[in-house]
Amino acid sequence: DEHGHLVVGYEGQGCSISQASASVMSELVTGAAPAAADEVRLGFVELMRSKGNAEPDEDLLGDGIAFVGVAKYPARIKCALLPWMALQDAEAKAGISASSTTAPSTTKKEQS
Repeated sequence: DEHGHLVVGYEGQGCSISQASASVMSELVTGAAPAAADEVRLGFVELMRSKGNAEPDEDLLGDGIAFVGVAKYPARIKCALLPWMALQDAEAKAGISASSTTAPSTTKKEQS
């Protein structure tokens, strides 16, 4: 938008996990600055890499914490990550990507 914040929407077909993930993602990052959206994206990627053992940060991920169970199923992780990777790709193509593809090595709780 005119203030440099993201305006995100989605339209597509896919499994229920990818559609739900796209819905949650669009709610979480619409209106956010790119750096804030990247923080949320990286938090979600970290959650998916946790194999279901993470304690999700509800302040960061909001309804995205519901996907902690998906992280237990390797075949479904890609479904949940698909919209988040599309967001990253769109940011890169628009020249507004603020970070890399890897998740941070520490969580907010570890930094406190």
